[in-house]
Amino acid sequence: MGDSTAYAVYRTTDASLAYTQAMHLRSLMTECEPKAGLYAELRTVKDVRQMVAVLPDGRFDFADMRTDPSGEELWFDLDVTTAADAELEAHLPLDVMLDVPAGSVEERFIAALGQGMAAIDWPGLWPDEPEADHYGNAKYDGVQIVFHGDNAQLGHWTEHHTVFVHVGKFGDLLRAQELAARIGGKVLGEPQTGW
Repeated sequence: MGDSTAYAVYRTTDASLAYTQAMHLRSLMTECEPKAGLYAELRTVKDVRQMVAVLPDGRFDFADMRTDPSGEELWFDLDVTTAADAELEAHLPLDVMLDVPAGSVEERFIAALGQGMAAIDWPGLWPDEPEADHYGNAKYDGVQIVFHGDNAQLGHWTEHHTVFVHVGKFGDLLRAQELAARIGGKVLGEPQTGW
C-alpha cells in the first residue's frame, strides 16, 4: 500500500510539447499499462461540450463537494449530453474522470482542454538496471502530465504544464535525473506524493 514518489522533470506552457515529452518518457518503460487515466476540471459550458465530444462515457461530477441546506451531500445527476447550456452553467465547475485505452484519445483530450486543471496518468514499469541499483516497480512507476499545475496531486492553478515521472514508492532521485536528461529536462524541486 502507499503512494508513489513523483518528480517533476519538465515544465512548459505548450500542452502539445508536454505531451510529446511524456510520450518519449513512456517509450522508455519496459511495460506500459493498457489504460491511461484522464481527469479534467471544466470551468465553462464550452469546456463541458468539448469534453463530452471526446469522453462521452466519462463520469461528470461537481468539481467540489456540495451540500443541500440540511448538510446532505448533493450528487450531480444531469445528463451532460442533453442538458441545456443554462442548466450546465448553474452547476459549474464540473470535472470528469475516465480510464481509457492508452493511445486512444489523449491528443483529442488535450485539444479539448479549457483553462481548468487536468491530468493524464500512464502507469507502467521502468526497466531494472542492477548496475545502477535501479529497480522498476509496476505498482508505483509511470509518467504523468498535470496541465495548468505543478503538483502531482493537483493543487493550485498555474499557466504551465508539468511532466512527472513516478519512480517507486520510496523514490529514486538518480533515476529521475537520468529520465529527465533523456528529454532535455531536469528534476524540478523536491519529490512529491504521487498516485
